[in-house]
Amino acid sequence: MAIFLTGSTGYIGAHVAANLLRDHGAALNVLVRARDVTEAEARLWQALQLHFDFPQFYEFLQTRIRVFRGDLTEPGFGLSRDEYDRLVHTTDSVIHCAASLNRKSEKSCLNVNLRGTLEVLTLARNAEHYHGMRRFSQVSTVAVAGKRQNEVVGEDRSIDWERSDYDPYARTKKFCEHMMRVLLPETPKTIFRPSIVLGDSRYAETTQFEMVKAFVFLAGLPVLPFRPTDKIDIVNVDFVAEAIATLHQKERPEHDTYHLSSGIGSQTFRDITRALAAAQNKRAPVFVPVAERPFSGSVNFLANRQGKIGKGASLMKVFMPYLVWNTVFDNRRVTRELGKKPVPFSEYCYPLLKFSSENDFSYRYRPWPAAAGGTAA
Repeated sequence: MAIFLTGSTGYIGAHVAANLLRDHGAALNVLVRARDVTEAEARLWQALQLHFDFPQFYEFLQTRIRVFRGDLTEPGFGLSRDEYDRLVHTTDSVIHCAASLNRKSEKSCLNVNLRGTLEVLTLARNAEHYHGMRRFSQVSTVAVAGKRQNEVVGEDRSIDWERSDYDPYARTKKFCEHMMRVLLPETPKTIFRPSIVLGDSRYAETTQFEMVKAFVFLAGLPVLPFRPTDKIDIVNVDFVAEAIATLHQKERPEHDTYHLSSGIGSQTFRDITRALAAAQNKRAPVFVPVAERPFSGSVNFLANRQGKIGKGASLMKVFMPYLVWNTVFDNRRVTRELGKKPVPFSEYCYPLLKFSSENDFSYRYRPWPAAAGGTAA
């Protein structure tokens, strides 16, 4: 039997897959969009090469990873009847990581987050019917808490259906949590809500650059339109992946919902900018909070332009609400249960931003080795 892991070619999903394979000896069923087996295995190799060399990856592919070529938003994932039945009968638990992070597109969030989650829940119900489900874990987001200001939010106070949402991503993820609770009433469930996931504390390399671009842009400004003592809840992806894998595999987690965040230990803008300035032997920026409104107005205006400026401004427009809400998410549940805390962003932010800038915000993927003789059939 295996864990059905969605989103295995995404950033968090690949980290979760690596943790499960390396530290838990798990077998995985993974869903990959691809035209054929060769493309599916190549996509998986790209996703996991941050974590394994090719011989390690290939051994896992041969022994503990079963690839299903399908699409999350298609009925039955677009699999043949035999393949779908095979997935049902070999799955004993689910970790649902896949999601659309396109905060500007209602269409993308509805299709992937809602329709996709409904297909995953249907698969879980089928598996539960035939042989039972050990656990269903949903990777959500702290953004389900909606519009907040100057708060410390606990897991049980996050969802308020009367509160407005910042964007389609937050709105659809909130409803995904609701669907899971309604459609799997008897199945053991775990909800994981990461905060801003930014970089791996163990090394500078990353394959996710959108939020990094925003931080590189802000780090280059001599004046920042924020309050210096405001906190920003950033968490390292290796902490997030370890928490998801460990608690999913635990027989009886202490809770059903966890904030994967830095909580009250979140650092302030001043903490982070001072660390970056010290690493570069530069002067730290000046904070001018009264500039927030005109800065936001300029960002909104420039977001409608074409080219690099427009793209950069559009990115800032998406993330601005999460930069100025001065809200953090209580993480005492997960830190007590894991016995460890996230690594402060100031301790690894400079190598991350340096790597990203020097590589033009792209990761140089290694191709499938020719000596391997092609992909597995």
